[in-house]
Amino acid sequence: MPSDQPSLPLLPATEAMGREDFILGSGNQVAFAMLESWPDGWAASKVALWGPEGAGKTHLTRIWAESSGAIILPATALPASDIPSLSHGPVAIEDVPAIAGNRAAEESLFHLHNLVLAEGHSLLITGRSAPALWEIALPDLASRMQATPAIRLAAPDDALLSALFIKFFSERQIMPSPDVIPYLLLRVERSFRMARRVAAALDAQSLADQRPVTRAMAARVLRQLDGNAAEP
Repeated sequence: MPSDQPSLPLLPATEAMGREDFILGSGNQVAFAMLESWPDGWAASKVALWGPEGAGKTHLTRIWAESSGAIILPATALPASDIPSLSHGPVAIEDVPAIAGNRAAEESLFHLHNLVLAEGHSLLITGRSAPALWEIALPDLASRMQATPAIRLAAPDDALLSALFIKFFSERQIMPSPDVIPYLLLRVERSFRMARRVAAALDAQSLADQRPVTRAMAARVLRQLDGNAAEP
């Protein structure tokens, strides 16, 4: 008997984060072009990417790191890092707002910022909001963050989200009924992360039921995912 409640997966253990895996849309074209213009297009030798969770900041950071040879580090790891060694090449620091008010981390980022630029390298920083809203307590660091050329990543629009579902379904050899993607577009969080998660969950449900993906199945899967999200 087909299972109504398979154990639906969350994110895959390893996500495809290569350049060829990134899908361009109206909300990310400027950011992609800026990273592609490195290093000649980076007049200030630094760039800030900001936007909501799931807008593609992590993916773009990894694309840039692959082309530039940059080291990627979460901002919270800075106090325990060897700042002089990090400054010997390009660096990407993710989720800078997470260290707001953390004196040790803020001072580490301040010194890293100055050393990286003094060495003639580049710095990429990310956050969910614009740098002017990061509430950095260290005045010298706050001014440097606010002076960083900032590019906003918007959540995927309908065209991009639809393209993401087509890509993720194709990768899993899923052929959903024609009404599935329009149904999902009206109901899911608008992010790369959620599109991938929903595709994985539908794949698991389809395999468990031994049936193709239909709108009814999509409705069941979304209810279960919503239930999982509500669990503590």
